[in-house]
Amino acid sequence: MRGKSRVAMRVAALTIISLLSLVQGSSEPDLYRGLSNYTFSEDFMFGVATAAFQIEGGWNEGGRGESIWDTYLHKHPNFTLDRSNGDVAADSYHKYEEDIVMVQSLGVKYYRLSMSWTRLLPEGTDNYVSEDGKKYYRNLFEGLLKANITPMVTLFHWDLPTPLMDLGGWTNPKIVDFFEDYARVAFNLFGDIVKLWTTINEPHQHCANGYGNIFFVPALDAHGIGEYLCTHYILLAHARAYHLYHSQFGPHQHGKIGITLDSFGAKPKNESNPYDHVAVEQYLQMHLGLYAHPIFSSTGDYPEFVRKRVDYMSRDQGYTRSRLPYFTTEEIAMLKGSSDFFGLNHYTTYLISHCSGNKAWKVPSMDHDTGVCMEQHPAWVKPGADWFTIYPPGFRKILNYIKNNYGNVPIIVTENGLCDYGGLEDFVRVSYFNKYLYQLLLAVNIDRCNVIGYFAWTLMDDFEWNDGYVTKFGLFHVDYESPDRTRTPKLSAANYGQIVRTRQIDFDFIKPPTKYQPQSNRL
Repeated sequence: MRGKSRVAMRVAALTIISLLSLVQGSSEPDLYRGLSNYTFSEDFMFGVATAAFQIEGGWNEGGRGESIWDTYLHKHPNFTLDRSNGDVAADSYHKYEEDIVMVQSLGVKYYRLSMSWTRLLPEGTDNYVSEDGKKYYRNLFEGLLKANITPMVTLFHWDLPTPLMDLGGWTNPKIVDFFEDYARVAFNLFGDIVKLWTTINEPHQHCANGYGNIFFVPALDAHGIGEYLCTHYILLAHARAYHLYHSQFGPHQHGKIGITLDSFGAKPKNESNPYDHVAVEQYLQMHLGLYAHPIFSSTGDYPEFVRKRVDYMSRDQGYTRSRLPYFTTEEIAMLKGSSDFFGLNHYTTYLISHCSGNKAWKVPSMDHDTGVCMEQHPAWVKPGADWFTIYPPGFRKILNYIKNNYGNVPIIVTENGLCDYGGLEDFVRVSYFNKYLYQLLLAVNIDRCNVIGYFAWTLMDDFEWNDGYVTKFGLFHVDYESPDRTRTPKLSAANYGQIVRTRQIDFDFIKPPTKYQPQSNRL
């Protein structure tokens, strides 16, 4: 584990290098100057997003049960970069009224947040519902509505109850029933005031990096099998919750429910190499189509390429049956069309190339099955975490990919934002939101992509999973050295609020001074 001083030095150095490269020169065209040519419609959904485990804290208050992140981080404190956990986080369990004020100050009319499964159902099952959990979320949702803010509630944002993980988590078919039971409780308790739901957040990240690898909890490293079992049952759980809502609750609650998928952008490393273009399609089929095709395609089921690829690789590796489970005919029908909108989380883009092998790939694994190489362009700005570079056109490309493959489904960008290492004068984040939102405008107005909403990630600096509190995504700074968890708006909060109010991007609204130097950062 790296020492705190070494991490701090690395953070400061990377921040200075990245920010100076942005300020001193850019090869991007002049389209990112002045007022944008296009505007957002008055009914366009602007919002901000958070997740329960990342901000709530209060991990053992009010009878809340343990989630897998609580259990794992208490046993493995070195898992996070700064040895932190979510026990207190931003303390939104006690400070939710301040959260509402912050959301309101941005001028947005929507707030996407998740519920902690174990705050509502401490053991994960519906035989006991927490009165404290019911009260907390009722007060939170009613407070938002009083502030003229519409809550968009995610049922599962990675914090599975530990008792259910002890039974196998998302690799156990019974989890489909448990999730449906949880959804029923939520719809019964809050469906009168919550009219926008998402079932699952980023199944790809949770399954691939938590079940097939060790990057996220539960860190099973069951590569090549675990990620596909997780994918299979998480999709079925989503479909069951969707149909439960529309059959028993939707007719009188009149809400919408969907799923949130994620995708990095994918750009051929060599535009003149046809094999790299094929590699891009392989990557997107395996990392987005695996989850989107069963729900949004006209045929349903897993994509044909994915089905054939994993089946072939499984046979070649000596398996009697495919590592990717099969849906029944009834399950294919249940999944098909089971979302009222396409929720998309997008942050960055990778260069994709055809390659025959990579020594870093585990065998079997999703990476090995996909069979492409990924890298970041050395000229793209890297403001924070190693996985994150800035390439705005990649956003427009992925929106078009969804339109071209899944038709005119309404798209809600449920997360988009930038990570850095802190500071109130976050000029790079200002630039990121401006440029990515402009690419969204181009996708809507030129390409006719049916994007109806955008949620900035995230309202405030939060617990960023295995990065702990080192990387920052917030529009508001949170002082994690203060017991009050004091929140302070950054420049990006003012800029985003200006876009929301004017429905237009002003690239000159906030600009870095000519001799701007980034502030030093502390962990």
